[in-house]
Amino acid sequence: MGGSVTTSESTLEPQTQPTRSSLILSWLALMGVCFLYAGDAAPGVNEAHYLVKAKNFWQPDWCVNDLFASSGKAHATYYWLFGWPTQFVSMNATAWIGRVVGWSLLAAGLLRLTQAMRMPPISSVWVMVIWILGIQHGNLAGEWVIGGIEAKVPAYGLVLFGLADIVQRRWSRGWVWLGAAAGFHVLTGGWSVVAAAFAFWITERGPKRWRVSELAGEPAGEDAGPIPAFFSRGLFLGGALSLVGLVPAAAMSWGATEAEQVSAARIYAYFRISHHLMPAAFHADWYVRHAILTLVCLVGLNTVWRRTSGAKNGLTPETRAIASDRAIAFRILGWFAIGSMTISLVGLLVGLLPAVYPDQAAKLLRFYWFRLADAVTPLTLAFLMVHFFWQRSTLSRKPATTAINADLARIWIGRAGMAVVVGFFADACWERTQTGVPVSVSNRLLGLNADADYAEQRRTMEDWIAVCQFVRASTPEDAVLLTPRHQQTFKWYAHRAEVVNWKDTPQNAVALREWAKRFLEVYPSRLSTMRVTIRYDDLRTMRSKYGCDWIIVDRRVVGPELPLVQIYPAANQRNSTYAVYQLP
Repeated sequence: MGGSVTTSESTLEPQTQPTRSSLILSWLALMGVCFLYAGDAAPGVNEAHYLVKAKNFWQPDWCVNDLFASSGKAHATYYWLFGWPTQFVSMNATAWIGRVVGWSLLAAGLLRLTQAMRMPPISSVWVMVIWILGIQHGNLAGEWVIGGIEAKVPAYGLVLFGLADIVQRRWSRGWVWLGAAAGFHVLTGGWSVVAAAFAFWITERGPKRWRVSELAGEPAGEDAGPIPAFFSRGLFLGGALSLVGLVPAAAMSWGATEAEQVSAARIYAYFRISHHLMPAAFHADWYVRHAILTLVCLVGLNTVWRRTSGAKNGLTPETRAIASDRAIAFRILGWFAIGSMTISLVGLLVGLLPAVYPDQAAKLLRFYWFRLADAVTPLTLAFLMVHFFWQRSTLSRKPATTAINADLARIWIGRAGMAVVVGFFADACWERTQTGVPVSVSNRLLGLNADADYAEQRRTMEDWIAVCQFVRASTPEDAVLLTPRHQQTFKWYAHRAEVVNWKDTPQNAVALREWAKRFLEVYPSRLSTMRVTIRYDDLRTMRSKYGCDWIIVDRRVVGPELPLVQIYPAANQRNSTYAVYQLP
């Protein structure tokens, strides 16, 4: 992989330490990008799921009769740090507090990583925009990073901080950050540790041509400088920090027999979360787009490695140091990305097992093999693109005649690329605001009348909030209700327990099995799991078993009238979408 350094002189000119004002402005710009892309009304897609659990964590008597809210707390660190505002402010305000904190971590982490890559702070804005678009248009298993607040958002922020140290060969400090990420979300942080370990052994212990010591100009043989230790204090400290995420996650299987654990794993992998876990359930076009993204990333890595692996003749000592640091950073980041791709490839192999070993495969598929590659591959590609096209001359006002033809081509390609990126990002932001309702109550997410126009979606949301407010005002705090199939925010708005819903899946094995039993009982297969049964004998059984007196129905599914006593809406109330009936 020999060659000469071809990085333009403008990108390697001596860089002064960024001023505090430039860092603050860059951070604010990054926060602005987060807000433009994900600043829609709360609750976001998973916020009603996570914050309901967090409120119950801090207030155990809240929705105490709800199977999901009162079940095992796998993300205890997140609930502890992000759930306490629910005791003082509304759920909406809590979501926004969490978003600001989570986005702040992501912005600060990305800004620090950009500096570690020896790139201007403001270029981190372009990195974030391209990263967002890469995830949205190139993910394989539905992963996202920038959105509403949940445990993986601060975890990814901490991963970025860890990468900022790792690409500078500060491995010990990097392990601490990654361990802290695992403390928030054991899979996000845990898989990052695996990918980082892969990168360490390749770049510090692997074949000579892949070692970063060669790029650093360190002598070989007996005079070689000290190689960073793998088993460092940082690794053990990071491991200790990860326990606050690992132990609660492991506890989800405690108290369950082996048969119950297998049954729960099958429910999770094959029934409830197959769209994230089962390769056979992924869309064919998602394979194509992710393969293209991965291939472009690998080609870009090969190109930048070739350009930065040769001699640095003609450079001043200061620019030579910058070139060396940047080459090392891209080498380590690239192998970290390849490590995440390798994890994903192993997941594809595991995805072949269900036909032969369904029980063992279900237990393995629970580990979200594709999550890290979905996030890290676009991130690496974003840095590559900005590295190739970001240079002072790209935005320079100097006469074009001062640049050589090759530079001119790159300048205009860069400018065209910037315009395309801005266009795609603007479209992505506009698309998220089209419905005019929070994502978690949008028809597209809930799978009913997905093509409804703005007015219809607003009316449906207002009707849903109205019926939830009626329930909250008219029932005792320990009440339990049967709720419509196409919703996931009942507890968010009504602050009351429900028998079951599709979104709120417990993570401990015993409760997960109970959830599946309830779901198929309340929304039976004979009705295509689309609505609650209205058979009197079934309703009486559920009233006796679960202590529920009322049922909320979606009139778009069950029709305008049911042979039950209607509680809401009364004569002086209006609600064209939802109704409340008393169970027989």
